[in-house]
Formats: sequence, structure tokens, C-alpha cells
Amino acid sequence: MAQEVALITGASSGIGEALARRIARDGRSVALVARRLPRLESIAAELRANHRVDVHALPADLTAPGAIAALVDEVGRRGLTVDWLVNNAGFGTFGAFHTLDLDGELREIQLNVVALVRLTHAAAVEMAARGRGGILNVSSLAGFQPGPMNATYGATKAFVTSFTEAVHQEMQGTGVSVTVLCPGFTRTGFQKTANAPAESVPGFMWQESDEVARAGLDAVAKNHASAIPGLVNKTLGTFSQMAPNALTRRIAGKIIQNSTD
Repeated sequence: MAQEVALITGASSGIGEALARRIARDGRSVALVARRLPRLESIAAELRANHRVDVHALPADLTAPGAIAALVDEVGRRGLTVDWLVNNAGFGTFGAFHTLDLDGELREIQLNVVALVRLTHAAAVEMAARGRGGILNVSSLAGFQPGPMNATYGATKAFVTSFTEAVHQEMQGTGVSVTVLCPGFTRTGFQKTANAPAESVPGFMWQESDEVARAGLDAVAKNHASAIPGLVNKTLGTFSQMAPNALTRRIAGKIIQNSTD
């Protein structure tokens, strides 16, 4: 008999790791996907010991050709059924688009968009046939308006938000919950990896990974289309959605300019 698992991409740090810990704490077996096998194995050992659940470490670079198909095949080979899917893997870049390495920008689109779409489709097909399941796609407030100096990242997250909310509506009545999580500034290694300045961001705007993870999982359980964790983020998200892009892109540009001056 197949073992049901929650499959989490980008599970080796940040929000992905926090989601894995919360899901395991709830007694659900998990499959952890990320590039760094030693880190995955370390987290897996800890979760097994602390929560007495089965944990599978599945190293994969989801930007590599054939990686998605290989991951899906490996899940099947291990006799696993993905009952919950968490698409958290992603990265950002910082700088004027014309100054950035194009291959890096295309890898960003491959991971943030293409891998997410392919895994969502693979999971949704099987979940709809079973009549149950949950999908959580991690997006960002950055996708709510054009983002100067984050052009590719913001655009990928705008896609993830729109795509996920549409699929959420399509899946109504199937027993499958599809939710998009849109956090703001979260204390992870994201800003450092993206070389994005964050020193000027006020402390009250930051959240911890665990509270973001809790908001996302609560929203999936309640079959909500989206989740924006925290009052500050909800306020910013509402403003961004209501204000015209001509205004929000100028505001975003000024904020970035001030943070780099």
C-alpha cells in the first residue's frame, strides 16, 4: 500500500523548513526536496527522532533538465503518494534587469514558475482522481506590483499568485484544496542570497518563518484561495492591489533607491 506524504520543495531552510517541521509535528510523513542532501538528511533525522514520522530526503535541482520527471519517478519508485504538495522552492535576483546574467534570470523563471506548474499539475491530476489533497504554492507580496530591481522575481510571483488562485477556483468540488501563500519580509536567507539590501526595512515589517508557515497551512486546511500572513502585510497587499501600477512601481522604485543610496 502506498504511503501518503507531504512533499515539500525548498525544504532545507527558511519557510520550507518551517513548513516541514510543522507538518511533521502534526504527525504527517514528509518528503523533503532541495539541492543540499547533507542538510536534508540532517533535518530528516531530526524530524524522525522528534515526531516519529517517516521522512524521505529527495535531493534535486529542479532547474536541471529532466529533474521534475526524475523526481516524480523517484516518488513512485518509493511507493509514495503525494497527499499534500508544498511548492516553496524559489530564489530571487536583485539589480537592473539589463545588468543581470540572463541565464540566471531564466533559471529563476524555471524554478519559480515552470517547476511549480509541472509539480502542481502532476499532483492535481492524482488528487482529483482520489477526491482529496492539498496544494500550497508559496508566492510573495512582491508579486502584487511591478518591482524595479526585482523585475523577474516579482513577475514570477505575480504568475504564481494568479495561477494558484485560478486553479483554486477550478478545483472547487473536487475535494482538493489549492492555496497561495503571500508573505512579506521574512527572516530567512533569501535577501542575502539575492544580494538584496534589507538593512533599512523596519523591524515591525519582518516575520519569522514559523508564523508564515502556520498561516499557510491554516489556509490550506480551510480551503482558502490565498493567505497573507500578518496585519502589516495584509494592509500593504490591499494597497498594492487597489492602487494603479503606475503609482506602486514608482513607490517601489523610490524605496529601492533609498535603500541603496
